[in-house]
Amino acid sequence: MGFARVLLAAGLLAPFIAHAADPLSVKVGVITDMAGSLSSQSGRGSVIAAEMAREDCLAGPCKGMDISIISADHRNDAALATSIVRDWVDVQHVDAVTDIIQAAVQIAVQHLMEQKNKIALFPGGTARLTNEDCAPNTSVVWMWDTYGQARGLIGPLAKPGSKWFFLAADYAFGHGLVDDGTDIVKAAGGSVVGTVFHPFNFAGDFSSFLLQGQSSGANYMVVGSTGADLVNVLKVAHEFGIPRAPQQLVAFNLTLPDIAALGQDVAQGVTTLEAFYWNMDPEARAWAERFFARHHAMPSTIQAGVYSVTLGYLKAVAAAHTTETKAVMAKLHEVPIKDAVVRNASLRPDGRMEHDAYLWRVKPPAQSKMAYDFYDLIATVPASQAFRPLDRSLCPKDKWWHG
Repeated sequence: MGFARVLLAAGLLAPFIAHAADPLSVKVGVITDMAGSLSSQSGRGSVIAAEMAREDCLAGPCKGMDISIISADHRNDAALATSIVRDWVDVQHVDAVTDIIQAAVQIAVQHLMEQKNKIALFPGGTARLTNEDCAPNTSVVWMWDTYGQARGLIGPLAKPGSKWFFLAADYAFGHGLVDDGTDIVKAAGGSVVGTVFHPFNFAGDFSSFLLQGQSSGANYMVVGSTGADLVNVLKVAHEFGIPRAPQQLVAFNLTLPDIAALGQDVAQGVTTLEAFYWNMDPEARAWAERFFARHHAMPSTIQAGVYSVTLGYLKAVAAAHTTETKAVMAKLHEVPIKDAVVRNASLRPDGRMEHDAYLWRVKPPAQSKMAYDFYDLIATVPASQAFRPLDRSLCPKDKWWHG
């Protein structure tokens, strides 16, 4: 009788056989804003998007794997977010986290995940994530960042002699947008004639801020607010007739859920940049309709980004045959990025994923052919022009991903 048969007969080989047959297990946490001002862009919709990524990967390269998705509400509180994620990593053995919306939360979680040598999957966020606070060996930034929003929006519009006024939220996200936007305006030969910041989750009246912008002589008034703040700014702007006046209204972060909340009649004429739009092509439309069947709303760019970055991560785990961080990061940089959400995509060594972005203008309601048919395409911003050039990255080269 052979040695293996002896062990099997004695019952000693069974644990080894069972262990060898265990499926590769991976756990992803969605840390998000479930009920606050950013919940319509993320929240439950982001959890659904991550679950869709799980299902789609299980139907393909992840077949046979054991994949679980858990979620929690960080309430836009960085301390709460890090407490939750620390428990996830230390106690619940979470391998990666995603969504992570809101700038202060993003930076705090990025630092924690770097310390824990676990992977952070940002669908988008502050440009600091791939610059001053970069951690490209443990994180990736997928759909958008503040610099990309400024470059994609202002770059095609800025001309010599053009005048600009900025209204933005008074925290890292808003300041990053204004700083990057100002640099782009000046490089194009334009000038910034005024800047004003408002508190995050502002409960006051935006009228005085908008009146400053309206009387500034600016050709373009740029809004760097998000969520409920943005909705309230645009309501007042509509009352003042700003989007339909010679002065154009440009919104860094206007998204599909914002327009649905505002009403298309209020948002019409506003120019925005979105990396994803549900109706931009047949592939995106088919995926968005699946999402709509579950969430009863079309996906935001953030929710689409959660799907894409989670799917990319799971494909990398499948290719690496492990959840070990270095091995998975290597595959994230090797496996082609191709799905229903992104176009012309590649992952850079500073952790920034480059892809095409799109400049849109909100059309009048009379021109819409169906629900959520909000945008007219103004321009496609090629991947090579949509983000801060790699040679201008503020992420130190000794921190870049080198494999």
